Amino acid sequence: MNINKIDLNLLIYLDVLLREKNVTRAANQLNITQPAMSNGLKRLRNLFNDPILVRTSSGMAPTERAQNLGPVIRKILLELEEALQSEDAFNPATSDRVFRLMASDYAASTLVPHLLSSLSKIAPNICLDIMTPSDINFHDVEAGKVDMAINRFDELPQSFHQKTLWRDSFSCLLAADSPLVSRFGLHSYLKAKHIWVSKTGFGVGVGMDPKDVQKLGWVDEALSKIGEQRSIKVFTRNYNVAMQLAEQDQLIATLPSKAAARYADNSRFVIVEPPFDIPDIELKMIWSPLLHHDSSHIWFRQQVFSAASEC
Repeated sequence: MNINKIDLNLLIYLDVLLREKNVTRAANQLNITQPAMSNGLKRLRNLFNDPILVRTSSGMAPTERAQNLGPVIRKILLELEEALQSEDAFNPATSDRVFRLMASDYAASTLVPHLLSSLSKIAPNICLDIMTPSDINFHDVEAGKVDMAINRFDELPQSFHQKTLWRDSFSCLLAADSPLVSRFGLHSYLKAKHIWVSKTGFGVGVGMDPKDVQKLGWVDEALSKIGEQRSIKVFTRNYNVAMQLAEQDQLIATLPSKAAARYADNSRFVIVEPPFDIPDIELKMIWSPLLHHDSSHIWFRQQVFSAASEC
């Protein structure tokens, strides 16, 4: 195979096809027509003398040759993208750039206010486009469509850059007039009704099952280790909703301490330590290797980390 005869666009087609495993979705990613992508796949098959993608009972799947080519092509394209990044000086004071970040409700309610306050002073024309975990997926981050994702992550692709913003413990939020306040302990905690609040990772969420402890997260896993289980009355992915319900319906909200601390000065609430041990959690920011050397992105990462240190 003579590299001088290879259309380098085909390598981009191959990279997207292997990630999407669907001709129509790959075409949409590259903003080309479906017939054009189908023709690209045909040319790739001729170039490598391999089917590249084959139809299976669960959809299109890459061949062994394609799986071996995937990491090599991805590395080449990432290095090329980095080499072509503009080296124009970035001036935050005059820039009107839009930074797009995915932030969980936890991160949005604790970190983003500090970040926005800082940006308004040193970069008044910069705009933030804040998305939720269900708005994007790992491919969007990897492709640089989103500048950063801020959340608690169980697993991450090895290609991503990441930085821990903070570690956080857990607290229990109760209505100040709740009868539980005067007799709060493990026994009363287990007898009470609870609000489950969490959202980790990417993608559209699915319905929760109170009996499926393994999927309920840190609080319920910690309880299961001591042979106990709480009674969950409401499932929500929104911390503000959880806090409102804690007051309105006399429910206990067990949530990260930095989120609970937002109500520390509110006389309608009481914040207490959980009556059992819950492991700390980590809030991380992750970003694509495509953006790692971009001067504006480097500056933005520094601002996020600085804001996190003030929370």
